[in-house]
Amino acid sequence: MTDTPDRTELVPWRSEPIIQWLLDEGRLMDDVDETVEQLGERMLSAGAPLWRLRLSMRTLHPLIAAFSSVWERDAGDTERIETPHGLEGRSAYIGSPLEIIGRTGTAFRKRLSNTLTSADHTVLHDLKARGATDYFGLPLIYASGTTASLVFTTDAADGFSDHDVECFAEIASVMAPIAEVFSTRRIALAVAEAYLGSRTGRRVLDGQITRGDIEKINAAILVSDIRDWSGLSNRLPAEEALALANSYFEIVAQAVEANDGEILKFIGDGVLAIFPTDDGSMSGEAACRNALSAARQALRTAHTDRKASSLRLGTGLHFGEVLYGNIGSATRIDFTVLGQAVNIASRIEGLCSRLGEPILFSEAFAERLAEPSAVVADETLKGQEGTFRIFTVSPSA
Repeated sequence: MTDTPDRTELVPWRSEPIIQWLLDEGRLMDDVDETVEQLGERMLSAGAPLWRLRLSMRTLHPLIAAFSSVWERDAGDTERIETPHGLEGRSAYIGSPLEIIGRTGTAFRKRLSNTLTSADHTVLHDLKARGATDYFGLPLIYASGTTASLVFTTDAADGFSDHDVECFAEIASVMAPIAEVFSTRRIALAVAEAYLGSRTGRRVLDGQITRGDIEKINAAILVSDIRDWSGLSNRLPAEEALALANSYFEIVAQAVEANDGEILKFIGDGVLAIFPTDDGSMSGEAACRNALSAARQALRTAHTDRKASSLRLGTGLHFGEVLYGNIGSATRIDFTVLGQAVNIASRIEGLCSRLGEPILFSEAFAERLAEPSAVVADETLKGQEGTFRIFTVSPSA
C-alpha cells in the first residue's frame, strides 16, 4: 500500500468541499460506481486518511439481493460486487459489520490495530490482514425506512480521529438521498427489464410510455411453446407442472438472450421473442441466423436438461415487419409487437405437432439463411391469403 496523506498537517481536512461537490455534481452522475470512485478520490485529495470506501445497497431484482461499489486507493477502477439472494442465511453476512449496520440502523466502529478475536467477523480479520487499521460504517437511511451502508476504512497508523469520524457522518448524511436515487433508479430498471426485457425495459424508462407510441421495425420473430402442455398439466401435480414450465421458460430465455434476442411475452406455456434489425446492430440475415440458433439451443438444452427432459418443444420462425410499442387502455399499457408477421410466426409454430418437426419457418425466413433448408409442406394459414411454403432445417445442416 502507498503512504496515506501526511497526518501531521496543522489544518485538518474539511468535509464542506466534498459535500458541495456531491450536491453540485455527484448527484447528477449516471453511474453509482463512478460516483463512489470520485468521492473516494476527492476525499483522499482533501486529506482524509482513506484507503477504502464501500457503498452497499439492497435492491429488488430476480437474481440479486444487494450490490456494492468498492473503491480502493491503489486499485484503479471501482469494483462492483453483486450478492445473490439467500444473503441473510450466509455466514459471510451474518454478524458482519454490514449486517449489524442494517439490523440496528446505527454506526459500527472497530479499531483494527487492536487485537481481534474469534468473535470478530472474518471480514474484519481479512481487512486487518491487508493492512487496515480502522473501520467505520454508517447507515444511510432512506425516506422509505430502508437502509444502505457507507463504510470508510484506513491503513493510517493512528486510525481515524474524532474529526475524521465527524466529517464522515456529515458526508454520509448528504450521500443518503443521493444513494436513494441511485437505488430507486436501479430497482426501476431491474423491474422493467424483468417484466419487459432489457431493450424494451430501457425504452420504457426512457419515456416511451404513451399509448399508441409505436414504430415499425423489421425483425425475426420466434414463437415457441410446449407440445401437449394441456395433457402434461392435467397429469402432473400443480407444483410439478409449474416447475416444469419454469424450466422451459428458463431454457428458452437463456437461448434467446445468448443470441441477442429479447423475450417480449410469456403467454400461457408459450414464448414470443424478437430479434430486431432496426437499431443498426443486426442485419436481417443475422437476425434470422440468431433466431434459428436460439431455437436449436433451446431444443438441445431441453433434451439434455434432467428437469426438462420430458418436454417436447415446438418453435415457429418468421421474418417481417412488426408494430413495436405501446397498446392498451387509458390506464393499462402493454409493450408488445403486433402485425401479420407475428400472426404468421404463431400459425407456423402451431404446425409443428402435425408436421412432426420441432422447428419450422417461413420462406421469408429461409431466404435469409446461409445454410440449406428443406421444404416440409405448403400450407394455408388461418387468417392469411394463399398458401405458405413451410421449411425446416436441412438434415445435412
